[in-house]
Amino acid sequence: MAYSTFVPVNGTIFNITSGSDCCTQMIALRTGNGIVNMMVDPQTMIVDNRQLRPGMEVTAFYDGSLPVPLIFPPQYRAQIIAVRSRNEQVMLNFFGRSLLAQDRSLQLNIDRNTDIKTANGQNFSCRPENQVLLVFYTATTRSVPPQTTPRRIIVLC
Repeated sequence: MAYSTFVPVNGTIFNITSGSDCCTQMIALRTGNGIVNMMVDPQTMIVDNRQLRPGMEVTAFYDGSLPVPLIFPPQYRAQIIAVRSRNEQVMLNFFGRSLLAQDRSLQLNIDRNTDIKTANGQNFSCRPENQVLLVFYTATTRSVPPQTTPRRIIVLC
């Protein structure tokens, strides 16, 4: 899967409805730019298999290379949904050998408290360099690039 084309949408779930069949749902998110609808189907990766509920703060990723209907509010097919803690950010990017994001937007400083797992919840015992990572973090430095010690990393092998 080409994670480089994934686009994040940060918002609060305010409505969940059944989709066209029993295996899909439509999640309505209230974002800083208005309402965005995200279709969730069996192929959507929900981090930690969490039960989504109204009021949850989430970051949903959709594939920006796929065609979308020209409707309002916008509607996308969610590829990944991550529930965020208060004041937490989630980033999906390729991190190279020095744990610098490919777009140079974030530098990771991993410590012993950083929880590193694979997408299916297994411990990841190697260094997470040269991998696509889903990174959960709060504060960053004001340096260029910003640096953070993430709370959690999910390696998308």
